[in-house]
Amino acid sequence: MSSGVAARRDAKKLVRSPSGLRMVPEHRAFGSPFGLEEPQWVPDKECPRCMQCDAKFDFITRKHHCRRCGKCFCDRCCSQKVPLRRMCFVDPVRQCADCALVSHREAEFYDKQLKVLLSGATFLVTFGDSEKPETMVCRLSSNQRCLILDGDSHHEIEIAHICTVQILTEGFTPGGSTRAAGMLLQYTVPGAEAVAQLRLAAGEDAHGSKRQAAAWLAAMHKATKLLYESRDQ
Repeated sequence: MSSGVAARRDAKKLVRSPSGLRMVPEHRAFGSPFGLEEPQWVPDKECPRCMQCDAKFDFITRKHHCRRCGKCFCDRCCSQKVPLRRMCFVDPVRQCADCALVSHREAEFYDKQLKVLLSGATFLVTFGDSEKPETMVCRLSSNQRCLILDGDSHHEIEIAHICTVQILTEGFTPGGSTRAAGMLLQYTVPGAEAVAQLRLAAGEDAHGSKRQAAAWLAAMHKATKLLYESRDQ
């Protein structure tokens, strides 16, 4: 990929919406697959009462719209200002209690798991029916749109083309839970009818690489949940 194309993919612009300032991709097609679109606000004339506590709106009890769900609430039910990175807001925005809880949980993905995915980890990668795995570093691209696999060969898989992700586990930890040991991933290839498949397996624990691979797999599992939510929007 040329540097000019890469620059266009990563270019962003600042826009103002009724909900606040957003830093969005210059081109919509290059947006993060984990992103969410801004909701349509419930029209003021359709919500004479708070949609949570049923308080009647008047000059004292003012109405506020949750920036995540678009519903209408009183100040008491929609007082929290929480970061909403999936909609690219620059500053924390007003959200109802239920949406604020979800956004707080998602913040952990952006603060922790996303960094793990971008850093990458080393796996034994098997493509399709091949019997010979290849040692490769797998990481998420900086614009979050592709899985990049580098080894003796180079592969890029668009996140949007991933159909299914299955985390493979092994053994039990001292706490009684299983440990992520690999991942089975199915994805579509433009122009091909059949669904392609690859398998990632954590290699031997050299210099903590297996521990890093397990953390990457756990982060990918969280990312997959966000991806499915974006598709269902």
